[in-house]
Amino acid sequence: MAEIPTEEKEKRRVITEGDIEWEVHLSKEQVADFLITLGEQMKKGDEITVKTKEWEIPFRFREPIELEIEYEGYGEKELEIEIEFKGKLGDESLEVS
Repeated sequence: MAEIPTEEKEKRRVITEGDIEWEVHLSKEQVADFLITLGEQMKKGDEITVKTKEWEIPFRFREPIELEIEYEGYGEKELEIEIEFKGKLGDESLEVS
């Protein structure tokens, strides 16, 4: 089913070049929903889309995917989980419709 564009989506910027870094603080439920959605996209194929109300990044990835776990167990303990995707070889840009 084709998605009918809404005013909100029309304002969203599609990023396919350049650099962006974004950080947000969320509830555990929001993070869990994000990770579930990301995992479902990964299982379906080799493309994920990460988006906010302001922008979206469609990204074709290749395997292997790097998973890094860092734990600091002194003082204020911290666990960091980082997932790093590499772009699909030969995929210079995505066609965005």
